[in-house]
Amino acid sequence: MQIEETDVMVSTPDGQMPAFLYKSTEGGQKPAVILLMEAFGLTPHIREVATRIANEGYVVLTPDLYYRELPNNKFEYSEVEQAMAMMYRLDFGKPVEADIRAAIAYVKSQPDVFPERVGVTGFCLGGGLTFLTACKFSNEIAAAAPFYGMVLDEWIEAMSNIAVPIYLFHGGIDPFIPLERVQQIESRFKELGKAYTLKVYHDADHGFFCNERSSYNRLAAEDSWHEFTQFFDKHLHQPV
Repeated sequence: MQIEETDVMVSTPDGQMPAFLYKSTEGGQKPAVILLMEAFGLTPHIREVATRIANEGYVVLTPDLYYRELPNNKFEYSEVEQAMAMMYRLDFGKPVEADIRAAIAYVKSQPDVFPERVGVTGFCLGGGLTFLTACKFSNEIAAAAPFYGMVLDEWIEAMSNIAVPIYLFHGGIDPFIPLERVQQIESRFKELGKAYTLKVYHDADHGFFCNERSSYNRLAAEDSWHEFTQFFDKHLHQPV
C-alpha cells in the first residue's frame, strides 16, 4: 500500500498545531487513528509508526503536542531529562484537552474518514494522553489503546467516564509506571465494572515498543503490535 504523508495544521484555542496526516493513495473512506507522541516529541520513530498504522487501512493523524515550544521541541532518546522537562511543562488540564478535542474534530472532518470510527493510541506521554482521552472523550471516539502511559491520580478518578473499549499495554519492569500503579488502575476498572484488556510484558521496560531505544524488547513489541492491530480491527474496521 502506498502511503502519503501531508503536513497539516490543526486549529486550537492556543493557535495552529502542526500535525502529519497519513493516508493511502488508493482513496476510499476509512476509519481513523490519532497517534499521540512520546515525551521526546514528534520523532521520526513516531512518524514511522504512523505509516505502519496507515498501512493497516487507517487515516492517521499525529499532532505535535509541543507546538507551543516550536521549533526546538524534539529530542534524541538519550536526552531523557530535557524531554521530561518539556513534558512536565505541558498543562495537562484544559489546554491539552483542547488540543486533543481539536485533533479529534480535525480527523473527523476529513471526507475520507468514517467519523464514528476514530481510535486513539500513543506511547509514553501519548499513552497517558490516550488514557485521558478515553476518560474525557469517550463520546467522541470508538476505541483507545495506550502504551505504557503515565496516569495521573485525577485520571484514575475520571475512569468512571470511560465508555469505549480500551486495551492497555505495560512493561513489568517499567520504572516510570511501576506494577503497583498498573494494579491500581486495574483495580479501579474492576471496582467500576468496566470492560478492559490489560497486557503486562513482565520482562519489558518503559519504551519497549521503540526499536531506537535501549529498552526495546522485540518479543513484546511484536506481540503488542499484533494485539493492537487485532483490537483496532475489531472495533474500528468492522461496522459499528
